[in-house]
Amino acid sequence: MIYSNAVALTGGIATGKSTVAKIFRSFGYTVIDADAIAHEILKTQVKAIGKEFGKAFIVSGSVDRKALGALVFSDSAERKKLEALLHPLIRLEIEKRAAEEEKQAKPYFVDIPLFFETEGYPIKKSLLVYASKEQQLRRLISRDSHSEAEALARIEAQMSIEEKRTLAQYVIDNSATLSQLEQECKRIQQEIEDDSH
Repeated sequence: MIYSNAVALTGGIATGKSTVAKIFRSFGYTVIDADAIAHEILKTQVKAIGKEFGKAFIVSGSVDRKALGALVFSDSAERKKLEALLHPLIRLEIEKRAAEEEKQAKPYFVDIPLFFETEGYPIKKSLLVYASKEQQLRRLISRDSHSEAEALARIEAQMSIEEKRTLAQYVIDNSATLSQLEQECKRIQQEIEDDSH
């Protein structure tokens, strides 16, 4: 069955999901990255984006991701329009890669930032990278130089991290240091391996 060995890797914005994905890759796991796939697909949808959102979002033949991001994070109707265009294409590509991984018959991760929001993936196990909303806000402001209002709008556009915490099978706490995060990843690795036997 598709996704039978998959673990959805998810989190909130700026909770440290990319760092966790990197650590699991260093442990030898495959991580299928929905965001990377979305970027690849966005490049193929330049015409459709121009038609749907206007030529202002196309700069020298490419989608202006920053401008499009600012639009969709401030307007949920525009965000839904973009999701309707991209999500089916992203899902197909993820399914194709997951089908390849299933041949290995061992656990692998599908990194889906909005796993709980979209409910579009029949993956039974999920791993949440957790950090408090205050930490998300601080990290987002320092990482992307957003104003507090912009950072807050991006956090509020997602389901709350506390709600996600109640839905996930596994939770990695990323509120401390990198070495503690690595310990957390090792602990979860053990749990996932135990559960897969």
